[in-house]
Amino acid sequence: MDGARLRVAVWGPTASARGVCALLSGQTEFIEKYCEVIDELRGRGFAVAALDWRGQGGSSRALADPLKVHIGSFAEYDTDLLAFMDQVVRPLSSAPIVLAHSMGAHILLRGLHNNPGLFSAAVMTAPMLAVSTRGTPRWLAALMTKTMNVTRAGAEDYVIGMRERDPLRMTFEQNLVSTDRARWARTQDILKKSPQIRLAGPTWGWLKQAGESMRAMASPGYAEAIATRSLLVGAGRDRIVLTPPIRDFARRMPNAAYIEIAEAEHEILMETDPVRRRFWQAFDQFLDGKAFAGEKAKGMAS
Repeated sequence: MDGARLRVAVWGPTASARGVCALLSGQTEFIEKYCEVIDELRGRGFAVAALDWRGQGGSSRALADPLKVHIGSFAEYDTDLLAFMDQVVRPLSSAPIVLAHSMGAHILLRGLHNNPGLFSAAVMTAPMLAVSTRGTPRWLAALMTKTMNVTRAGAEDYVIGMRERDPLRMTFEQNLVSTDRARWARTQDILKKSPQIRLAGPTWGWLKQAGESMRAMASPGYAEAIATRSLLVGAGRDRIVLTPPIRDFARRMPNAAYIEIAEAEHEILMETDPVRRRFWQAFDQFLDGKAFAGEKAKGMAS
C-alpha cells in the first residue's frame, strides 16, 4: 500500500480441508522459523498464509544497517496486516483464523480493535502488551527512550545491549526465549544458511513507537472493544514480555479465554515437547468449542 515490499508464503493443507490460518510472527522472526508450526497447522486441515513484517526476514528493511529493528509508526504494521489480508488471505477464505506470537499478536490486537471481523477466531501466544525492562526502573527506561528520540540519529540507534545480540554470535545459554536446545539450533542453522534474513534488536525509535502502542492498548475500553473469539496463552517464565498484563487483558476482552503454561519461556511454539503439547491441546479444544483446563475469561462459554 505504501511501497514496502513484503515476503509472503502460502501452503495447502495436508489433511481434510478445514479452513485458512494466517500466521503472524514476532519481532526479529521470519517465515522459515515456523516450519514445524506450519506443518502442524496443515496436518490439522488448515491452509497456511504467513508473512515477514516490514523490516524483518525477506521483507524490505527500514535502515541501512539490516540488523536493526526499526519502524516509523506502528501504523505501518497495520498497513502490512491489511495488505496481507486483502492480497493473500481473503482470496483464500472469507472467514480465516489466525495464530500470532508476541509482536505479531500485538499487531493483531490492533487489527482486531480497528477492524472488527478481520478473523473468525484468534489464538495468541505471549502477546506483547508490556515488555520487560530486565532490572532497569521503568521510569528510567522511559526517560532514556524519550531522550534518545530527540534526534533522528538517536532514534535510529540500537537500544542498549541490542547491538551485541546478532543471533549468529549468540550461544544457547545466552538465549532468553526457549529451553529447547534442538529447536534453537534449528533456527541457528536456518540463519547460517540465509544470514540476510536475521535481525539483532530494536532501535530507540522502535521502542518509542511500541511504548505508545502498548499504552493505547492498556487504556480503558480498548480490550473491551475486541469482540473476536480469542485464546491468549501466557508463558510463566517469560523474560521478554510481562505475563500478568496478558492475563488481565484477556479478562477484559468480552469473548476471550486465557491459559498460562508455567514452565514455558517466551517462545511457546518453539519450546520443549511438553510445553508444545499443552499449547496444541488448548488450540484444538478452543477451535472445537470444547472446554479445556485453563482460566475462562469473561464471556467465554464453559
